[in-house]
Amino acid sequence: MSNGNLNRKIRNGTKWSILAEILAKIMMPITSMILARFLTPEAFGVVATIVMVISFADMFSDAGFQKFLIQRQFTSDKNKQESTTVAFWTNIFISFSLWGLIVVFRDELAELVGNPGLGHVLVIAGISLPLTSFSSIQMALLKRDFDFKSLFYARLIGICIPLFVTIPLAFIYHNYWALVIGAIVTNLSNAVVLSLRSEWKPNLFYNFKVLKDMFSFSSWSLIEQITIWITLYIGTFIVSRYLDLYYLGLYKNAMAIVNQIMALIAGAMMPVVFSALSRLQDDRKMFVSMFLKFQRLVTMFVLPLGFGIFIYRELITNILLGSQWTEVSEFIGLWALTSSLAIVFGYFSSEVYRALGKPKLSVLSQLLYLVILIPALIITAQISFEALYTARSLVIIPSIFINLTIMWFVIRISPFKMLKNIFPLIFSSLIMGIAAFGLRLISQHIVWSFVSIFICIVLYFSILIIFKSTRKEVIGVLRPCIVKLSNVLFRKKITYVEKKTI
Repeated sequence: MSNGNLNRKIRNGTKWSILAEILAKIMMPITSMILARFLTPEAFGVVATIVMVISFADMFSDAGFQKFLIQRQFTSDKNKQESTTVAFWTNIFISFSLWGLIVVFRDELAELVGNPGLGHVLVIAGISLPLTSFSSIQMALLKRDFDFKSLFYARLIGICIPLFVTIPLAFIYHNYWALVIGAIVTNLSNAVVLSLRSEWKPNLFYNFKVLKDMFSFSSWSLIEQITIWITLYIGTFIVSRYLDLYYLGLYKNAMAIVNQIMALIAGAMMPVVFSALSRLQDDRKMFVSMFLKFQRLVTMFVLPLGFGIFIYRELITNILLGSQWTEVSEFIGLWALTSSLAIVFGYFSSEVYRALGKPKLSVLSQLLYLVILIPALIITAQISFEALYTARSLVIIPSIFINLTIMWFVIRISPFKMLKNIFPLIFSSLIMGIAAFGLRLISQHIVWSFVSIFICIVLYFSILIIFKSTRKEVIGVLRPCIVKLSNVLFRKKITYVEKKTI
């Protein structure tokens, strides 16, 4: 694939991926706002433990084949088709087997995660396993081909499910079944849409030699997914064991609302980053250049977003979750600030490891992170909820240094080069943060809060334009918005003049 063709596909894929994330992140906070007012923190706590079990099983049903199909440089179309078919049937078999194990050991699993007597809920939620397994291969092929337009359609339908299923059920029943059933319907719609949009269709082919070849790569990818799963859910397990479902609901929903906001940018870009870097893995110069370009683009939005949520944490909490969640406003602010740093340095590093076919490095970074994370959570969970969420947020800092070290000594991308690449963005975010803090001292009124947020946004981009290294990118990002706004206003003015003339 030529560089020009690849760049065109990257731009097109990024456009559709960002559009999907924008729609999702507009709807998801709205959905969360509504559900947080119908459901108690305990209900979210129950669902958090269920998701922990199902996501663990779902990880094994995928077996790391999705990343293999995206990253692999196949020798022929036949080789690609055979690998895809074997991955599909392997996923299906594993998913039904794991669902069967959940059925058999449902009560023991419910007891283990702190939900005794709710084993039947795990069984029902397990329906999602074969559904996600069925669609994961189609999703991988679409990402490989940068067909994010098809993924956009699937995401669009999934976005609408909460409006027509989850929220009405929450209004009627006021319990966790609304979230469980909503997730199942979303996975079902995703499987149907992706199957219809994908050109690839399964056939009756299987070859254990192909499976062995795939698993030689996917085994490390699977181990990587296990370590990532532990990193994501170890806090859920510890909170459920040492505290209760109320605090578990606070813990998971606070993190979820921040992650939803951050994913507006990072969630849209990361699939494109992985696909693009995978195609450039044999061209070192282009690989590093593309990595730095994506890092700078994502940092431009994620870093000031982290600072902004931290400073306006009470406002964000009241708007998105309501008064019964004010206890987690400090957690939301701190988690947003440290997560923005993790995205810039940690998440991008992980995409580099995978794109280069080195999942062992990701496993190493996750294990080193867990050595610090697990003791910190166990100790602080026995002190207080505040101590726990503070530790959970701050432990991200050592993980950043771990990834920067691996990137420097193994991948040979200097952390100083990365810092130089995004220095104007860091500087502008700091100045914006100081200004926001000062503006907040003037008044805490909600109207002034929105005015001050607008002032901070203008200040941030104004500072960026001063820097020569970011001026072109900022203008490139802002120009389409200004042009479209001008066109709308100009068109309205013309229409007004024509009507007045008539």
